Parts: sequence; C-alpha cells; structure tokens
Amino acid sequence: MLELKHIQKYYNAGTVNEMCLFEDFNLTIKDRQFVSVVGSNGSGKTSLLNIICGSIPLDEGRIIIGTEDITKMPEHKRQRRIGRVYQNPAMGTCPSMTILENMSLADNKGKAFNLRPGTNRQRVEYYRESLRSLGLGLEDKMNVKVGVLSGGQRQAMALLMSTMTPIEFLILDEHTAALDPKTAETIMELTDKIVKEKQLTTIMVTHNLRYAVEYGDRLLMMHQGTAVIDKEGEEKQALTIEDILAQFNAISIECGN
Repeated sequence: MLELKHIQKYYNAGTVNEMCLFEDFNLTIKDRQFVSVVGSNGSGKTSLLNIICGSIPLDEGRIIIGTEDITKMPEHKRQRRIGRVYQNPAMGTCPSMTILENMSLADNKGKAFNLRPGTNRQRVEYYRESLRSLGLGLEDKMNVKVGVLSGGQRQAMALLMSTMTPIEFLILDEHTAALDPKTAETIMELTDKIVKEKQLTTIMVTHNLRYAVEYGDRLLMMHQGTAVIDKEGEEKQALTIEDILAQFNAISIECGN
C-alpha cells in the first residue's frame, strides 16, 4: 500500500511567484491497484509522480510504502522498488548502447557494480525471449543501437526494462503521448498485459480520456492539487468520457474560460 499523508508542496516559496500546489493532500493507493490520473496542465499530475519517485522534495508530509516511511529516501534508492516510464521514449533507454547492453543495464538495476563485464552472456537468451513477447521483432536486433529504433519500439523497450527487476510500483508519465495512435494502442495493450502478469501497483498519468476510462480500476481527476474525481471499482467502470468532459467544462467555467 502507498500512502501520501498531509502533503504540502510550494513552488517559488518566499517570492512574489509563490504557489501552493498541494496543501494537506492525502492519498492511499491499495496494492495491485491500477490508477489512471487525468487533469489539465498545472493540476498536479506530474508533480504527484515526482513526489512519489523522490524527484522533487516535500515541504511537509509523509510518504509511506507498507510500513516504511520513505519520505527522506533518495530517488535512486526508491528506484529499487519503483519502475518509471516517461513521456519521451529517449528518457527510458540509452541511444548510444545496443539493445543487449540496455537490457543488461536494466537487469542490473539496484545491484552493486564491480569490475566485471556489464553484459552477462548467460542472460542473452532470457533477454531475447523477453523482447520476443513484445511482438516487434527486437529479439533479432540485439546488437543494434537503440538510437536507430522508432519511438514506439523504444517505449516498448523502456516499459519492459522498467519491470525487469522485481518492483512494487510502476509509474507511467504520459507514456503514450509522443506516439502515433496505432503505436499508442500497442503500448497500452502491452502495459495492461505486464501490469496484470506482474500484479503491479500502477499509477498512469494520461491526457487520453479513453485510456483513462478503459484501463485500470480507479480514476483520479486532479485540479489545483486536489482530486475532484476519485472513482474505483464499479463506480469507475460506470464512468464515461462524457462524465469527465463535463467536469473539465465545469472547471473551465469556474476559472472564467
């Protein structure tokens, strides 16, 4: 279980541009829950992910996984328990390294690096089988540099690499936004498959309302650092794109747009 307790986050504190994004924000996410997060720009979606991953510090509050308080745990240590896929496919892979080298790097996440070869040849067949499951033909391109692959191929690799080692949480930061519609569909199907097979607790930020409605078992809509919609289970399944758009329109009118 992931708990965010009494979260406070200010940007530009002490200046004329000071902005309070989260004020006494609380959120509990159950084990193996798949949460879709939507909201307009500046609503707090990505900041929420950054707070969970440790990319930005808190001003006040606590972050708890299970019974462990990880509030002051540095980002690199949280990555042993959290996998993250970014909007930009280039951020999840190393373009100057081959597919085999990238897979090896992901396979060694959280392990000590000693004076030994970075690529374990005994694991090559395992990498090949893992890539074959993507259905993109990457298993036959092990020695090709990742930089020449398409955005969809790289994002599929990033998704696979982020879940190679045992993790508890998968963080998806608009991971289909930079892809064409067909490739985005492929990545979403692959995401759903991996989440179910590995039984991962997942938080997915997306601007695609159809994906938010169709995938996962809980939906949050963020606005000014608060959850204005929080539906799960049967309530979430009954939610439609029109329901979410109606809330967007209400917020827009409230803001004078």
